[in-house]
Amino acid sequence: MTQLVQIPLWLFILILLFAAVTALSHLLLPSVRWFFRRRLERVVAEMNKRLVRPIEPFRLARRYDMIQRLSYDPEVTREIVNYAREHGVPENVGFQKAQEYAREIVPSFSAFAYFGFGIRVAKILARSVYRIRTADRNDEILAGIPQNATVLFIMNHRSNMDYVLVPYLAAKSSAMSFAVGEWARVWPLSRLIRWWGAYFIRRRSHGALYRKVLARYVQMATAGGLTQAIFPEGGLSLTGALQPPKLGLLSYVIEGFDPSEEQDVVFVPVAINYDRVLEDRVLIAAHARGNRRFGARISVVVGFFLRKLGERARGIDTRFGTAAVQFGDPLSLRAQDDPTDVEGISNALIKGIEGAMPILSVPLICTALRAQGPLAPDALVVAVAALIKRVPQRNLALNQDKLPSDLTRACTYMNQHGIIHLEGEQWTIDAGQEAVTAFYANSIAHYFAENAAPAKKIAAPAEL
Repeated sequence: MTQLVQIPLWLFILILLFAAVTALSHLLLPSVRWFFRRRLERVVAEMNKRLVRPIEPFRLARRYDMIQRLSYDPEVTREIVNYAREHGVPENVGFQKAQEYAREIVPSFSAFAYFGFGIRVAKILARSVYRIRTADRNDEILAGIPQNATVLFIMNHRSNMDYVLVPYLAAKSSAMSFAVGEWARVWPLSRLIRWWGAYFIRRRSHGALYRKVLARYVQMATAGGLTQAIFPEGGLSLTGALQPPKLGLLSYVIEGFDPSEEQDVVFVPVAINYDRVLEDRVLIAAHARGNRRFGARISVVVGFFLRKLGERARGIDTRFGTAAVQFGDPLSLRAQDDPTDVEGISNALIKGIEGAMPILSVPLICTALRAQGPLAPDALVVAVAALIKRVPQRNLALNQDKLPSDLTRACTYMNQHGIIHLEGEQWTIDAGQEAVTAFYANSIAHYFAENAAPAKKIAAPAEL
C-alpha cells in the first residue's frame, strides 16, 4: 500500500485535471450557481416593480428543464412514435430528433442581457436611424389588459428594424419574445437573440415532428403567460402592403387555448410604418424576381449601423425620417363567438393592423405624386392636405401645423435616397423608381377608395 507508483508526467497532469473538474462540478459549481441564481432573482424582483406586466416565471425557467419538459410532453411523445413508424427507425432515434428540435427552439432568457444591454442598444439604434412617434393610446391599451391575461402583439412586418423598434417601445411594460427565422442563426447574433428571449423557427420545415415540438412550445409559453410578438404575414412585405395572414404560429396559440381555464389570451394589433424602410430596394428586387432571396449580408448591415452610431456620436443628424408605431383595439380570445375560428380571428387581426396603420409624410407624398404626377412644392402641400382630410386623424404621425416644413424635409430625404428630384421647380419621380413609390404608397393605400383597385394590383404577392 505504501509502494511508489511511477507514471508519466502527462498522465499525472491529466489525472489532476479530471480531479479538479470533478471537484468543481460536485462541490463548487452548485454553490456558484446558487449564488448567481439568488442574485438573478433579486434583480428580477426589482425589475418587476417597474414593469406594467412582470417577467413571467416561465421565462425564467432553466433552459435544460424546458427542453426536457418539451421532449417528454405527451403530444410530442405520440408524434415521436408516429415519426419512428413512418421512417422505420427506433423510437429513441425519434426522441433524439425531438430533443434536437427542442434545443433549437427553446431560448435562454437573460434579464440582464434583455434590460441591461439589449433594450439600451435598441434605443440607441432606433434613435440613430429614425425619429420615433408613438400613439398616446398605446400605453392606455396595455394598461387596460387584465394582468392575468397572456398578451400577444400581432405585428405587420415592414423591416428588420421591427425587431429593434417594438421591444424598445414596450420595454416599460414587459419583456417580449419573438419568433426569429433562420437568417439570425449566425454566431454571435444567435447567442444574443437567445439571451433576449427569442426563439428560432424553420419557416420551410414541413415535418410533422418539428411542427408538433414548435406548437407545444408556443402553447406552453402562452399558457405560462409569456408576452410574445408574432408576424402573421410570415415574413417581410415585399410590396409595402399588408399580406394575407399565414396561420402557423397563430393557429398553435388558438388551438392550444382552453376556454375552461381562467386565463385569457389577448391579441394586440400593432401597426408599424416608416418614412424609409432600410431594405426597400432589396425587398422590391426580391418581389420582381418572385423569390425571397435577399442579397443583404450581415456584415453590410452591421457596418451600416456602426456608421450611423459614429455619425450620431459626432452630432450629425442623418436620420431617415420618422418611424411610427400604433396599437389597434385588443382582441380577447375568450370573448370570441368561436374561439377556434383560426382563419376568422387571423383576418380580424389583419384588419386591426390595417385600421391602426400610422400615416407618415413619405407615403402621403408618394400617393400624391403617383396620382397627380409632378407637383410644385406648394401644390404638393395642397395635395397632401387633401389626402389628410380623408384618413383617420388619430393615425396621423406628422404635425399638421408644420405640414410644409415636414413635407420639405421628407422630400429632401427622398431626393437623397434617389426616389424623387426637382425638375423645373416640380417634384418628379425619378426614372425607374415607380416601384419604390408604389412600395411606400401601398402602406396606406387602403385608406383611399379610388386607390384601392390599383393598390391591390400592385400589392399582389409574387408566386414563390
